[in-house]
Amino acid sequence: MKESFKHPRKIDMDLVDAQQARRILDRLVGYNISPILWKKVKKGLSAGRVQSVALKLVIDRENEIKAFIPEEYWTIDGNFKKGKKEFQANFYGMKGKKKKLSTVEDVKDVMSTIKGKQFEVIDVVKKERLRNPAAPFTTSSLQQEAARKLNFRTRKTMMLAQQLYEGIALGRQGTVGLITYMRTDSTRISDTAIQEASTFITERYGKEFGRTQKRNDKKAKGSQDAHEAIRPTSAMRSPQDVKEYLGRDQLRLYRLIWERFIASQMAPAVLDTMRVDLDNNGVMFRANGSKIKFAGFMKVYVESNDDNKEEKENILPDLKKGDKVESQSLEQRQHFTQPPPRFTEARLVKTLEEVGIGRPSTYSPTLDTIQRRNYVSLDNKRFVPTELGEIVHELIRDYFPEILDVQFTANMEAELDEVEQGEMQWVKVIDQFYKGFEKKCRTCR
Repeated sequence: MKESFKHPRKIDMDLVDAQQARRILDRLVGYNISPILWKKVKKGLSAGRVQSVALKLVIDRENEIKAFIPEEYWTIDGNFKKGKKEFQANFYGMKGKKKKLSTVEDVKDVMSTIKGKQFEVIDVVKKERLRNPAAPFTTSSLQQEAARKLNFRTRKTMMLAQQLYEGIALGRQGTVGLITYMRTDSTRISDTAIQEASTFITERYGKEFGRTQKRNDKKAKGSQDAHEAIRPTSAMRSPQDVKEYLGRDQLRLYRLIWERFIASQMAPAVLDTMRVDLDNNGVMFRANGSKIKFAGFMKVYVESNDDNKEEKENILPDLKKGDKVESQSLEQRQHFTQPPPRFTEARLVKTLEEVGIGRPSTYSPTLDTIQRRNYVSLDNKRFVPTELGEIVHELIRDYFPEILDVQFTANMEAELDEVEQGEMQWVKVIDQFYKGFEKKCRTCR
């Protein structure tokens, strides 16, 4: 830090102009539309560039759910045995072609074709698959993973991250910042941090667990890349080392950040995969298995997904083409297709990021605002629009459709990125937007 004060860099006025343009745009939208909402709906309401799009996404998803028409389909799940070893396989198709089971009649047709309990192994495909670790956290990915693994709300994640960033009293060491800046859209890591992580991994787990090549994470489109990824300030400072100084939730978040960073600098995992096709009188069942050959980064951390399912081993017996196996049971199950799920906080943050709307610093306050304004409520940790939220959305949609246009808002973000890169004048961006916007505001008043 002392060195940075000795060698200050020149202020990048393009960055300053981009930030100023974003602030002015947000105020133009909020300060002009909010009073209209007070007049036409009720006092205390608000609108904003990102907030209004977030509400639109929630309402659009609810409309999709209401309009959804479920479709029937069936599965046949088989339990098979070779010697003393049992394994599962699922109906795949007829005479080598994949077949969809839409009705109970389709199932009866399949079941009537099967002759006896003996199936023959007609194909075995074995492969070795590499699985790479996830990149270190950005603000968005931290919020999503903390929601999935720790059940933290976005606001809580950012509050705890702020505390870890500002510093924790570590006894005689004094107050120490445990993580880097937590508002970032970059997965970039400094060379010093990479080297320290490499040393730690080699000492703790062995040389074979270290990365042999530097990560080559691509810069996301529209990312500012102003700060490093979120990582521990020292890889050597394990969660166990600071456990006694942290509160329970502080420790859980620090462990998540530390493990994700260490894993990101480790060797890929190696998995042996196996696909087995079984046949009985032209009826084909398929089994897929995998086992971990080399744990690599998975020794430390495995990324979760939106369904909270982590990859697990499914070890199949040693089967060869021509082997005979016996079916123990064939269970027929009726299913119906499900509508798209409502947004959790993690899903909504991910969607906003994917469509290029908002910045790391805006996600948490945006989700907080639409809840405090009572535009949405939470049902089983998923967003449901309220009547008030739908009224506000309809008013903005009727008078200011461009504010709710996801593509328009994403293009606006892209233009602000051009300002940041010195390719566009911020005044021009504001002027182009405000000319049409101001006329609509006058019409509504």
